[in-house]
Amino acid sequence: MSIEEEKKTESFSENVVAVSNNDDDFRLLTAEAREEGERALVRKLDRRLMPTAVVIYILNYIDRVAVTAARLQGLEQDLGLTAVQYESILAILYVTYCPAQIPSNMILSYISRPSLYIGACVVAWGLTSAMTGVTTNFAGIMACRVFIGLPEAAFYPGIMYLLSRWYTRKELAVRSAWFYCGLLISNAFGSLIAAGILAKMQGVLGLAAWRWLFYIEGAITMFFGFLTMWLLPDFPHNTRWLNAAERRLGQVRLAEDAGEADKDADNLTIYDGLWQAIKDPKTVIFMFMGCSQLLGLSYINFFPTLTQTLGYGTTVTFLMAAPPWVFASACCVLNAWHADRSGERFFHIASWWWVVILGYIISLSTMATGGRYFSLFLMTTGYCGFALTLTWVANAIPRPPAKRAVAMGLVNGFGNLGNMMGSYVWNPSWGPQYHQSMIIALCSLVLSTALGLLMRWILIRENKHMDMIEKSLMEGSGRERIEEAARLEGITFEEAVKRRKGFRYLH
Repeated sequence: MSIEEEKKTESFSENVVAVSNNDDDFRLLTAEAREEGERALVRKLDRRLMPTAVVIYILNYIDRVAVTAARLQGLEQDLGLTAVQYESILAILYVTYCPAQIPSNMILSYISRPSLYIGACVVAWGLTSAMTGVTTNFAGIMACRVFIGLPEAAFYPGIMYLLSRWYTRKELAVRSAWFYCGLLISNAFGSLIAAGILAKMQGVLGLAAWRWLFYIEGAITMFFGFLTMWLLPDFPHNTRWLNAAERRLGQVRLAEDAGEADKDADNLTIYDGLWQAIKDPKTVIFMFMGCSQLLGLSYINFFPTLTQTLGYGTTVTFLMAAPPWVFASACCVLNAWHADRSGERFFHIASWWWVVILGYIISLSTMATGGRYFSLFLMTTGYCGFALTLTWVANAIPRPPAKRAVAMGLVNGFGNLGNMMGSYVWNPSWGPQYHQSMIIALCSLVLSTALGLLMRWILIRENKHMDMIEKSLMEGSGRERIEEAARLEGITFEEAVKRRKGFRYLH
């Protein structure tokens, strides 16, 4: 097929953002070059976008939960904090982090250089994290926690939206899982890093070890934030380190995946995307599902404290906190790989909530060291399900991109209210058993299961409705056209029908 013929027959190329009018732009769309060109493009993204996102996520959570590690090395005593004040320090981050995700994703869908925007936010939260080390009282550390939530709000829903602008529905789940492994690994290696700093830096230059923890981790984050501005891609039509043919292929892939261009209408504003997302009942269901899910998984902010209930010293506690998260990381990737292969979403998310429920039941039943430690492994796997939540949102609310961006911000922002509530659920006065905390978390996961089932039912119903519409189009003259197309292409009628079958929701 010639390039000119390809231009005429490529139905989606008219719907993508034009990168230029050169014939060379279309060279990867020819039948001979398409398959290898697509593999090369995905490999390039996997080598550059995915490692960058994972490293940022590791730094993100290390910075955010450094306060929980610092607690075990005298932060509360040095700042004169009460138990309620410490809980408020954990919760206050979400007061800015949750609502800021919505305008942040609205901005991200509107600007042309997400690499610069996200990179600047990484630098900002690294600076704020480092400043936590100079605080001397409750008011100072509260101020740092308030302001660290603002730039962090741009990251997780922003990266998930960026992934959805590059990867197809059948590629997105496993990439989301690789990305989310950054959080899981940060809980493992964050504890190891904290153990090394807290063990070796006490008294250096006359400073407490927990202050060095914030200085060192914040400086590393700032350094990588500047690298992020160069490493991350922008959108398929304007990424600087791709050539014109690769940029056009990136646009066509997404257009084919959903049957329409992954592009907002010219007259669609970021406020229209907000209104469309709010009106869609699927967004509301996902919001409450995410909130109840994260309340059920809110033990994450207290994981070192829960590990300490096993009865070991600070360094050993940090070392024992790592293996459960390494195990969860492996489960996360395998689960997402199978989710992409099968195209199924609900059971790949909810089944891990049920594993967490089993972990809570074991912890409620025994205080034996072996049983409790085994339950921690089960509890960490809950994040294998959460890793696919925004992937499911992107699959269920795919177009237009402005609506998808806002929906992902709403779901993750509202969902993290569960983490904020969880800051008070794991009350130190309920330790070391934490029975009340686990019962509340367990009930929350039961609620999220019910909401997930409701979402699955809605998507199945909408798919059946689309089946009925397509079936009606395949009767009479519609069937004759399909039969003629099958004859001309030398394929069976069933194969022609399969090619005609349009977009379907993944449930």
